[in-house]
Amino acid sequence: MITRRTSLALALGAGAAGLLAGRGALAQAKPAIALPPLGYPNEALEPHIDTTTMMIHHNRHHAAFVANLNGLVERWPDLATKSPAEIMANPAQIPEAIRQAVRNNLGGHYNHSFFWDLMTPGGAKAPAGDLKAAIDGAFGSLEQLQEKVNAAGLARFGSGWAWLVVNKDKKLDIVSTPNQDTPLETGATPLLGVDVWEHAYYLKYQNRRADYLKSWWNVVNWDKAAAHFARAKG
Repeated sequence: MITRRTSLALALGAGAAGLLAGRGALAQAKPAIALPPLGYPNEALEPHIDTTTMMIHHNRHHAAFVANLNGLVERWPDLATKSPAEIMANPAQIPEAIRQAVRNNLGGHYNHSFFWDLMTPGGAKAPAGDLKAAIDGAFGSLEQLQEKVNAAGLARFGSGWAWLVVNKDKKLDIVSTPNQDTPLETGATPLLGVDVWEHAYYLKYQNRRADYLKSWWNVVNWDKAAAHFARAKG
């Protein structure tokens, strides 16, 4: 005979089981590709990059790339198992039907992840050691490197990026890429990359891209760049 107490116990048990099942479903629904945390407060790069720009840039623009990628995983599961660098180094492996969508969104995900990390506060404010020697040898000085990177950023018509890279010949080079393309597909390894899409600077600098580029060097973490250089040369 089922008493009122037994019925209540059964109902509670069913509810708990349903709650656990719901939690399991949520766990299974976890996105395959996650938005990496910024790693520091949105205001950490003031006054050179303003708080609101950082919040919108990371939490909305970068997050949109990640959301779009998760929508493509079902059509190409390799997105969830291969690294962005591995895929972007050889875009021909991407199924043709989604190739451009992956290039746009995975490039945006890779570029921005690199960008946030490069600006992590607390690192060296100027190059040193092997990286400084390589910069001096290739460009004459840090100041001349900055001028050339800034010129590449200014010359980029529309949206894109300017980069300092180790190219496939293992030499320092300055390149610019359109939209969310990366230097990886040319066999280059990025050391520095600056975003010149308008959303990266327009709230503070409006149409003054040159002012943004000049100020941006104040937030470069040269320890990060040196680590990229060591990996590229090694």
